[in-house]
Amino acid sequence: MGSAETDETLESYGADIGTRGGVLTRFREWMLVDGNRLSVAAIVLLAVFAVVTVLYELGVITFVNPNAVTRVASGMIAGTFSLVTLVVSVNQLILSQEFSAAGRARDRLEDVIEFRRTVADDAAVPASPAAPTRVLGLLLESIHHDATAFADAVGDHDNEFSETVSRYTNGIQERTNRIDDRIKRAESDAFTAVSAAITYDESWHLYVGTHLRGEYADSLSPTAAERLDDLIGSLKLFHVAREQFKTTYLQQELTRFSQLTVYCGVPSILSAILIGLLYADVTGPSVSAAVLPYVVSGLFLVVFSPLALLASYILRTATITRRTASVGPMVSQKDPDAGPFDVSYGHDRDR
Repeated sequence: MGSAETDETLESYGADIGTRGGVLTRFREWMLVDGNRLSVAAIVLLAVFAVVTVLYELGVITFVNPNAVTRVASGMIAGTFSLVTLVVSVNQLILSQEFSAAGRARDRLEDVIEFRRTVADDAAVPASPAAPTRVLGLLLESIHHDATAFADAVGDHDNEFSETVSRYTNGIQERTNRIDDRIKRAESDAFTAVSAAITYDESWHLYVGTHLRGEYADSLSPTAAERLDDLIGSLKLFHVAREQFKTTYLQQELTRFSQLTVYCGVPSILSAILIGLLYADVTGPSVSAAVLPYVVSGLFLVVFSPLALLASYILRTATITRRTASVGPMVSQKDPDAGPFDVSYGHDRDR
């Protein structure tokens, strides 16, 4: 690899997902991931209320046609029933994953215990922590330590390779320090662990480390090769831990969403029925025409509450799933031509 290629590999396609920037970027990240889901749903409802109010004040829409309003209310009742039914089905699907016979439950427990033992051995501690954020913090420290050890082990190699490794390990150290600081300021729950983990694209560092291991296998000293293997192993453990915590968090999140949808479903249906009853009198609406638009708009907000919850929760779960879609060094988020590691059949025999 030449110098220009090194720059492109280790910097242009570096591993920062969801990096914070300006006000709009921070607001987008808050809406997508960081914000409380109830607060996001409330913002969605307020935005709907503001749009309806503005359209009414501009004369674009009216609330004086009983037939039109009651048809809309009827459609909302049917839609709410469908949404609640769908959410209940999703909740049953999640619950079905929790039902297991004794043998399967024992195997799952043994897998978790074995993974925790592996983490403890990798980090050289008696036992891995119980809190998800502490586990990720421990793995980040292990990655940081292994990167430092790998950089020290190649100090006696040629200058070009040593410089390449130095830049690669410096990038790892910088990003692990940043995420570790965020974890230490956060709470010890599954979401905090996941939200911190998705900002570190360890798949790219794993990809670069794997390529360096294969490209320079004959040039690495035994000590340097061992240190690089340790670093790759720590990156793999971080990926497995992130996937485990992501699964746990998504189960909790979707279950919570199911509960809130059921809580809001009954008031939503009742509000839609009440909208129809407001226009049921043959003499016209039973409330003053001056306040009728605002009363109906307020009832519409209650009717829309399950949909607002759906939007807020799907935004977060879909964002987390998209940002963690890579499996190991198969980095699906990158362009096909990203990075200068261009290899072809017989590449090793040409060297």
